[in-house]
Amino acid sequence: MLMDDKDSRILEYLMEKGRDKIADISRNLDIPRITIYERMQNMISNGVIKGFTAIPDYSQLGLGAMAYVFVSFDPKANVKQREMARIIGHFPQVYEVSIVAGQWDLIIKVRGKSIEEIGEFVLDKLRSVAGVERTETITVFSSIK
Repeated sequence: MLMDDKDSRILEYLMEKGRDKIADISRNLDIPRITIYERMQNMISNGVIKGFTAIPDYSQLGLGAMAYVFVSFDPKANVKQREMARIIGHFPQVYEVSIVAGQWDLIIKVRGKSIEEIGEFVLDKLRSVAGVERTETITVFSSIK
């Protein structure tokens, strides 16, 4: 889909502010409501916008601790790297799994009640997954964006 300046402005607004009322988006961007509506529908139907989501306050949910876990894949394991990533993605503590290039093979975003809970997850569950050779955990102090 070719996007013009109006489409880009609408998409940028939605990415930053979430799904406001059409009238609010129209007023903030100074674009007619019908134009906003039609372009949003077009972006949705063309797959530019995959969906709308809520952004929870994880500390309010008792999941205030977050860490990134870097994982090295063991190529001698009896599992393929993508399959290992899918298995890891099924753990409830895991919020993202990315297969990456470089020193590490996966980067995993995990959440828990505490750093200790995340540590238990890494030691007791993650490291027991076939194909996980070694890990490094980086704790997050705060997230800005």
